Amino acid sequence: MQIEGSVVFVSGANRGIGRALADAFVRAGASRVYAGMRNPERAGDSRVVPIKLDISDDATVQTAASQCTDVQILVNNAGILLAQPLIGAADPLAVESEMRTNFFGTLHMIRAFAPILKTNGGGAIVNLLSILSRVSMPHIGSYCASKAALYSLTQGVRAELARQGTLVIGVLPAFVDTDMAKRVPVPKLSPDELAETVLGALRDGTEDVYPGAAADVATQLQRDPKAVEKQFASMFRAPS
Repeated sequence: MQIEGSVVFVSGANRGIGRALADAFVRAGASRVYAGMRNPERAGDSRVVPIKLDISDDATVQTAASQCTDVQILVNNAGILLAQPLIGAADPLAVESEMRTNFFGTLHMIRAFAPILKTNGGGAIVNLLSILSRVSMPHIGSYCASKAALYSLTQGVRAELARQGTLVIGVLPAFVDTDMAKRVPVPKLSPDELAETVLGALRDGTEDVYPGAAADVATQLQRDPKAVEKQFASMFRAPS
């Protein structure tokens, strides 16, 4: 996938990973980057175009798609983490909010933009997942479940969109140094490092990407998935 001269849409672009991605695409020579965000902010670079977007609200998704018909690369970064276990949740509706945003919101984005990508030659979709798509951490079990659903979605749309020539990439990092993960006491990947990994995957056509420490976890999952499951379960136990 050629990035120079391309038109990109990045959701959740107001801060953290999304902002780093938008900046990275500009540096790589993208001709325009639509920055989807709940409260659009004026961008410093004229190539970055703020677009009002709440992926949990399908009306704003459809409006964004109607405004951005030249998109060639769609980056689904927007998501939420409400830090709840599945059974002992202080907010029993947290899992529904996470699924509505992380899974259904991303699905709505893909449904809205897939025809646009087809018209523009196929292009690419990048879904920001997590290594927790493949192994659960019980303390944040509902988030993990939403990301696991998104991992399966990524595989499914990859098959459906293959005929129109759309590259579908799943990015599965460990924790990234953002506001969402600020309370997690583990080493973290910087948003800029993750953004450069995403651009590399687009250039190389790599479908599944495990940045940083996630690569080691992926290797362990291949060797002994049950051991990894037990290891992650022991890190953060759900409150009794």
